[in-house]
Amino acid sequence: MSGILYLVPTPIGNLKDMTFRAVEVLKSVDLILAEDTRTSAKLCQHYDIGTSMKSHHMHNEHSRVQGVVDQLISGLSVAVISDAGTPAISDPGFLLVREAVRQGIQVDCLPGATAFVPALVSSGLSCDRFLFEGFLPVKKGRQTRLKELSQETRTMVFYESPHKLLKTLQDFCTVFGSERPISVSRELSKLHQETLRGSAAQMLEHFQNQAPRGEFVIVLSGMDKKSIKAKITQSGPND
Repeated sequence: MSGILYLVPTPIGNLKDMTFRAVEVLKSVDLILAEDTRTSAKLCQHYDIGTSMKSHHMHNEHSRVQGVVDQLISGLSVAVISDAGTPAISDPGFLLVREAVRQGIQVDCLPGATAFVPALVSSGLSCDRFLFEGFLPVKKGRQTRLKELSQETRTMVFYESPHKLLKTLQDFCTVFGSERPISVSRELSKLHQETLRGSAAQMLEHFQNQAPRGEFVIVLSGMDKKSIKAKITQSGPND
């Protein structure tokens, strides 16, 4: 009988956000696959988790998938964790899950911490329907993707690093308009957690004057449907 592949969310900042079940699973499995074993070692030490651990990150996941699947088929249970948040959400994990599903192996993802949900819910923007975009392409395909999103009416959620934040906010002002409502959250669940709300131009000005620090979640309002209708009317039915 095959083992079980667990995807276990870990805290995005505050260690108290680890669930009882997550600790229980990490203690019970035969192997933990960690994005960075040094980072995860601190978590395991805090919760007295002594399970064997190996690295599983974007640079080695392709080569290690089959070996892990073979271990699962042999009956071992494996847990995947990332440095913070839920595995496979802008982090390694998808390739292993896909192959495990192909092989008929049971996959169990525990509920738990992820950065975009608290950022979205606290943004004050519509969250009944939304588009999770994650990280935008750095170079190739970036402008094409932004153009595709320019007509999106759902709220959009992006991840961004501090050294690329200004570039992204500048692109948002250009593509979506400087007055588009936006929320920018950083250091969620940590001591210096902060959420700023305003227009895209206001957010750009703020971070031009105050150097970005920490990891960011950007929540951007979708295009107002009235604006789309107005554009269609202006262009005319035969344009």
